[in-house]
Amino acid sequence: MIKSISGWREAAASARDSILRSRAESDNRRTSQRLLDQMSACLEARGGEVAARARAAALGKQYLELDDAGKEQFFKLLATFDIDEALLEAALSALRDSPDEKRQKKAGELRAALQAPWVRLLTQFNSIPGGVKFLVDLRADLLRMLDRDPAFARIDEDLREILTTWFDIGFLELREITWNAPAAFLERLARYEAVHEVRNWLDLKYRLQGDRRCFAFLHPAMPDEPLIFVEVALTNELIGDISEVLDRNARPLTGDPSVAIFYSISNCQKGLRGISFGNALIKRVADQLSKQFRSLRTFATLSPIPGFMTWLRGRLIEDPEGIAAALGQRGWQRDPEAAEALRVPLMRLCSHYLTREKRAGNFARDPVAHFHLSNGARLERINWLGDLSAKGLRESAGMMVNYLYVLDQIDDNHEAYMTEGKIATGPAVRDLLKSAR
Repeated sequence: MIKSISGWREAAASARDSILRSRAESDNRRTSQRLLDQMSACLEARGGEVAARARAAALGKQYLELDDAGKEQFFKLLATFDIDEALLEAALSALRDSPDEKRQKKAGELRAALQAPWVRLLTQFNSIPGGVKFLVDLRADLLRMLDRDPAFARIDEDLREILTTWFDIGFLELREITWNAPAAFLERLARYEAVHEVRNWLDLKYRLQGDRRCFAFLHPAMPDEPLIFVEVALTNELIGDISEVLDRNARPLTGDPSVAIFYSISNCQKGLRGISFGNALIKRVADQLSKQFRSLRTFATLSPIPGFMTWLRGRLIEDPEGIAAALGQRGWQRDPEAAEALRVPLMRLCSHYLTREKRAGNFARDPVAHFHLSNGARLERINWLGDLSAKGLRESAGMMVNYLYVLDQIDDNHEAYMTEGKIATGPAVRDLLKSAR
């Protein structure tokens, strides 16, 4: 009798699970069909502009209610609205066979056939409130899923092209961010800080007043969301230690500044990856600061070297000099003798890494180095133990770099780097490279 009851329970549980699975599958099919119908309605474009905005808003609302699996299904359904090969071939043939007076019209039809319908669908979100931000966040979701379907990469190419047009530098506003900004905006700023963590409100306040400045690019369609921001320290020397910049108890600047140190640049919107604002941001901030402080003569960064230790570990498999063992000692940076023994070999290796280790296109392997060098900066100085945070030690053995922006050399440096992979260096780096040989 007990065995029978147990069997009944197992059978009941199995039936219940089967029913639940069936219901879930049925719900998924209904959701997919609703999405597909809504996408088709958006592309059919029945009615006027008000109706079109309403359909796009309804589709966007559906998307926001989806979980991760649902969003993946959304992109798979979107991928079905691809280029019509037959229509494309017909348009191409029509262009070949058309008389001269009709070629312009036929060329336009070919251009239309070359564009996947999903492009028209995605651009419709631009017309609804919050639609631009919606598309930026949608692309952030898509970027996480690129390896799940080959078609996703093609959708992303088109979406990136749309966003690149909408986020042209000419549309962006450079704004100085002060402590008087709305609290919600300041919270976002602290959350988006990607280089040096903002630990509390006092940290943030220090970075927005006195001899510290913060500038951000904003888009008219996203006025409450920074796209990218840079933090600046106004000083009278080329600083090589980030603790001097972040120390809230440091003595404030006296007199007029002669040096502007860009010590943190953070991209805020993951969905805008691959759309570069940094070059324009640095130039426009330097221009604005120059007008505000006629005493400024030097514009430089204090930058991390995020790829150095990863590269170095691959080179130290045999490690004849014992560098790996020394770096493996806990607290080596606090031992003056150990730190001094490592200083020269590590700085030489770092100079080699930054200038000689290349990736595709003959560009610097380190991503931060590539960013500044492609913007026309000069690799000026490597600073020993400039960042003793856990992250700094893990990524670069505590070293940091000053990249120098000499305003009348930026264009020449940029051209030499982008065409020949040539890296402009300062005297201190050149000395390290000579000794490294």
